[in-house]
Amino acid sequence: MTHDHDLVLRPTAAQTEAALAPPAGRNGGDLVVETLSGLGATTVFGLPGQHALGMFDALRRSSLRYVGLRVENNAGFAADAYGRITGEAAPLLLSTGPGALMSLAALQEAAAASAPVLAIGSQVPSAGLGGGRHGYLHELRDQQASFRDIVKSVHVVRTASQIPSAIAAAWESALTAPHGPVWVEIPQDVLLAATTLPVVTAMDATPDDVVPRPELTAVAADLLSNATRPAIVAGGGVVRSDASGKLLALAEKLDAPVVTTFGGKGAFPWEHPLSLQSWLEDRHTTDFLESADVLLVVGSGLGELSSNYHTFAPRGRVIQIEADLGKLESNHPALGIHADARLALSALLETVSDREDPSAATSVRNVLEAVRARIDSQELTLEQRILASVREALPDDSPSFWDMTILAYWAWSAFDARRPNTMHSAQGAGGLGYGFPAALGAAAADPSRPVLAVSGDGGAMYSLAELATARQYGLPVTWLIVDDGGYGILREYMTDAFGEATATELARPDFVALAESFGVPAVRTSPESLSEDLAKAFARPGPSVVVLPALLRMFAPTHL
Repeated sequence: MTHDHDLVLRPTAAQTEAALAPPAGRNGGDLVVETLSGLGATTVFGLPGQHALGMFDALRRSSLRYVGLRVENNAGFAADAYGRITGEAAPLLLSTGPGALMSLAALQEAAAASAPVLAIGSQVPSAGLGGGRHGYLHELRDQQASFRDIVKSVHVVRTASQIPSAIAAAWESALTAPHGPVWVEIPQDVLLAATTLPVVTAMDATPDDVVPRPELTAVAADLLSNATRPAIVAGGGVVRSDASGKLLALAEKLDAPVVTTFGGKGAFPWEHPLSLQSWLEDRHTTDFLESADVLLVVGSGLGELSSNYHTFAPRGRVIQIEADLGKLESNHPALGIHADARLALSALLETVSDREDPSAATSVRNVLEAVRARIDSQELTLEQRILASVREALPDDSPSFWDMTILAYWAWSAFDARRPNTMHSAQGAGGLGYGFPAALGAAAADPSRPVLAVSGDGGAMYSLAELATARQYGLPVTWLIVDDGGYGILREYMTDAFGEATATELARPDFVALAESFGVPAVRTSPESLSEDLAKAFARPGPSVVVLPALLRMFAPTHL
């Protein structure tokens, strides 16, 4: 009798011969790039540094495509976007100390947004490890400790033979739901040391599925089938698990209205009769969700933005499907189902009963009409016109990446993403500078379609160096910079809170002249010509910049 664990794959004669006589001139860096190739990676992002040169030298002996950015934080944002767009783990190669630490803000965003980033950093030589202060360049007392509170998992390498398994384990961790960033650390001497280890070939690092418990989905299906006023909140987990089709089928089967979170943009058709769209910062939407007798929350932790700044207080039964165990019932008591959104929605589709509610679409229309009336009463036609111009010009299948700026805050609520996984922002961690480098990462993933980046002038200053990256690689990114002379949203916050703003006004360059100095075509536009100028930029190969001088205002909040 043969058991599964007795089955061992036997190498072929050719494989045995190749393993016994590996090519000369290889080192630990080659093991890194060979492992990445064996796992299926095709593109890596990063920035070289002294202790990491073994990895970067090995790139020239590999088939991996390298996209180098000018600042590590921006390289992290690019890898984040690549991971979001492709669903693959995006390798990010970093050096020690300052280079590694510069990536932390980007990795925090990747963690908050569940983007699979495989960060591989170097370390001082092994002789400098162990807690002593040896005075090596870039030396930190405990480098991995700087990452441990941010990433999903930390994988430390101390010998060359550990490299393939450590990277494979990190890859699996990054791609296990919920996706997220991981950290691998390899000392300089290990990367540089010659190796006679066989060439790394195909690696198996298939992540485990996060499967819902059937007794929980049975209870959830019964609650939804017998609900009088069901409603659904669809979060980013629906997009990341490619479950938009399942969500649509379930909503139609239940006649349940659906609101998408800012991270879940595009998860549900914007103009569908059951679509409450994304007006989560509006009390009319909050009231409607509170009135649901059964509220299904899929792929969302109902955090600050998704709960109208924690003013949301559900009165009915809550069912929460969430792959991140830490988010399960973290804000509201619920029937918590720890699972990947796609698998859980599939289970519900098989078990819920059809229900008809002719009043559901009417209720949705009433909520949206009340929201529109509130917005229209605030004389914000400029903001709505600009957002409509962006939507008109942007191709439906083109991804967009939004920095933390007033136009992005409008887009969270009011922009029709039209397709799943096409609208992304830094609303997870909320750091400035995300939009442009993230768009570069998306363009590297798929250069066949134009990509939009949206920044304010303050956020744009974080990323200006990456104009060189865009030009060097010819990436088709159109960068819309809304120039209001400062940190616009902070200006509003401070004026509202204190009567005047401090530290929000900024000197800035002539963005058009600056872009042109990099060899990037640029134009200064107006609200009247914005749609036309964006359309021309999207049609042009390579990068371009469109600068819109405009002072925008936010719609009034409803949570205060």
